[in-house]
Amino acid sequence: MEVDRFIELRRQLHQIPELGFQEYKTQQLLLDYIQSLPQDRLELETWRTGILVKVPGYRSRQCIGYRTDIDGLPIEEQTDYEFRSQHPGHMHACGHDMHMAIALGLLTHFVHHPIQDDLLFIFQPAEEGPGGALPMLTSQPFIRWKPDQIFALHVAPEYPVGTISTRPGILFANTSELNIHLTGKSGHGAYPHQGNDMVVALTQLVTQLHSIVSRNVDPMDSVVLSIGKIEAGEKENIIAGHASLNGTIRTLSLPGMEKVKNRVSQILQGIQTSFQCEATLDWGSNYLQVKNDSLITEAFLDWARKETQLQVFECNQAMVGEDFGYFLEEIPGMMFWLGVDTPYGLHHPKLQPNEAAIPVAIQLLSQYFTQLSK
Repeated sequence: MEVDRFIELRRQLHQIPELGFQEYKTQQLLLDYIQSLPQDRLELETWRTGILVKVPGYRSRQCIGYRTDIDGLPIEEQTDYEFRSQHPGHMHACGHDMHMAIALGLLTHFVHHPIQDDLLFIFQPAEEGPGGALPMLTSQPFIRWKPDQIFALHVAPEYPVGTISTRPGILFANTSELNIHLTGKSGHGAYPHQGNDMVVALTQLVTQLHSIVSRNVDPMDSVVLSIGKIEAGEKENIIAGHASLNGTIRTLSLPGMEKVKNRVSQILQGIQTSFQCEATLDWGSNYLQVKNDSLITEAFLDWARKETQLQVFECNQAMVGEDFGYFLEEIPGMMFWLGVDTPYGLHHPKLQPNEAAIPVAIQLLSQYFTQLSK
């Protein structure tokens, strides 16, 4: 199998990043490649902007699923690539272009080298938002071909190429967006008593929200609440009648998420009363924890340590979010980190994963799925 082909596909995909459920060019590029493969060896279904491809086994006892995400992010690219994004304000800054290239490499391998069991390749849209995993789980093609085990990977900028890492149990956090809008009354800055200043209300709200983790959560629990954006006002001498904030909540337990959300709602009720304003609360996209099946994960780690030359170790839990957790709630499986050796982190405009990780992952998973099917 020609490795350069999948590096080139990655570069083509990198140039056309699209947001969730808008991955039209991405879907077409993927379909063009998939349809160039021997069609008698695969079955194909589309779902919205996603794709499902089944490779039947020659004596199937189970179906092994492999999922890749396909969407990009609303980030202006700042790399020095010759194949930079052609879509202004959009970038594959989370490695989904790498993920797709690896999936295409695996699909190509198994179309030409069938195994005993069925394989299902899932090209899932909208991982970055609003969330494609949960609705895809209820789609007719997925229900018809629902796998018995499911796997996925995510690039890890901090690990060298040739390194993989994961852990049994919780790998990634429960996540929720946090979007609040306050409405008071605007007015002239010289007559503050005639308005209802939402800058004051918002600053008090931010302070109280940041007290939740330090004063309402068990110190032994892992919770993060971060406010990433605030907006208020129009001019220096106008009382702001509107203000808003956007943030994120991350927890390593479902009860922890419920507790934080309850406390946010209570604080917001108090802000409305104290500042005589109206408030709206929108939780935005919510992702379930990524919880790896312990037996499957331990078997994968043991096999990788014995049968590959890769650096393999058990990592710590991470507070990142990933909607692959919805697949793992329904189907036993696991996700792992793949080292791509770049100084810039996920979602950074200068992220440049090392493409040498693409053949590493293709070889690793083609070998693992082959032995898993024996």
